[in-house]
Amino acid sequence: MRHGKKFNHLGRKTAHRKAMLSNMACSLIEHKRINTTIAKAKALRAYVEPLMTKSKTDSTHSRRVVFGYLQSKDAVSELFREVAPKIAERQGGYTRIIRTGYRLGDNAEMCLIELVDFNDVYVNEKAKKNTRRSRRGGGGNANANVENVEATTETEVKADEAVEVEEKAPKKEAKKTAKADDLKKIEGIGPKIAETLVEAGIVSFADLAASTPEKISEIIAGVRGNHVTDTWPKQAGLAAEGKWDELKKWQDELDGGK
Repeated sequence: MRHGKKFNHLGRKTAHRKAMLSNMACSLIEHKRINTTIAKAKALRAYVEPLMTKSKTDSTHSRRVVFGYLQSKDAVSELFREVAPKIAERQGGYTRIIRTGYRLGDNAEMCLIELVDFNDVYVNEKAKKNTRRSRRGGGGNANANVENVEATTETEVKADEAVEVEEKAPKKEAKKTAKADDLKKIEGIGPKIAETLVEAGIVSFADLAASTPEKISEIIAGVRGNHVTDTWPKQAGLAAEGKWDELKKWQDELDGGK
């Protein structure tokens, strides 16, 4: 009997159901959207969203836990490298289900399930605030209206001047960001560690390769977790030289391969 079992078995045995959800989760992570039935999409949402929450903490333990569910190094790498930084600020609700009609043959209700942060169509743009000006008539308020208009004009002029000053700001910062590399491609470096290294002046693979493991450990001492920095300079050296195939092969040999 199935007393109290409220989840959908999807007409499959336990092993078959887990394997199917694992494959669907890998496809969703790699392609960002897939077409399936409503029942499978709802089951997949409950299966994959806890894994996406787990990916926000980039550690060897988290990678091994997620790998235990997905059984795919490529999917784990895509989840921690590309998806996790985009969902870092989102408190749940990483997927969206859009109904697309009924399937010919068995008339099953179909849908599109996708990752919310990878759809540019539904991104809400912040509405521009319009400054309201008083247009009320009356002899007693005429002077007050003129003063309000003058004050608004002065504020707009100051705002325009501030924008011009920002545009003419020092170009050194722009040069730094232009040369910055994605340090998260190094095995063991997550979003928080990458941000800490950039703040310390290590913004490129060449900078990281020129540093020492001891210096790197001092810089990231405030980041929670146990981080092994012995291989980071060598990995950064390969990345700086453009030897991505050799770097990928080496990273696959490390624990929790990326």
